[in-house]
Amino acid sequence: MTRNSPSGRVAQLIWGVKQSFRSYVEAAGGVIDTDVARTSDGGFIFVADPDSDLILDPEGGLSGKGAFQGQVRFTAHGGMLSVQLTDLWLETGPAGASLSIAERTYRLEIAKLGAMIDDQPAAMTLPTTITLDGYQWLGAHYPPGTVLDPVRLVLG
Repeated sequence: MTRNSPSGRVAQLIWGVKQSFRSYVEAAGGVIDTDVARTSDGGFIFVADPDSDLILDPEGGLSGKGAFQGQVRFTAHGGMLSVQLTDLWLETGPAGASLSIAERTYRLEIAKLGAMIDDQPAAMTLPTTITLDGYQWLGAHYPPGTVLDPVRLVLG
């Protein structure tokens, strides 16, 4: 998509993970703890680390790596459900763009990003699908390829 695609350094990543997962956690009497701001529809606003180099070009392509600050923790069922989203990265490469998180001493690629589905002044939206690692991260409830909430990138 190149009609009026924004370009520049990515300053924020907005992602809700999966609306039905958030709803389930809350309906089960669970808690969503976070140190990041939330959108009116329940998404999480992650701010880019100052040294991130994730760039959006005028043709809508992404390059570089974005590291984003903040964490989100989903807990329910007396701690039997415990999912943490921390140290979020958006990386680009030959196979496309993906989201990964810190897990102990390694990274888990939890979602793949698709081609831009919407562009607006200073922002763009990309679809996401869960990976095999993401399937395990979310408690084996959403098989690989399941559509997640889209990622919105805000330039700044």
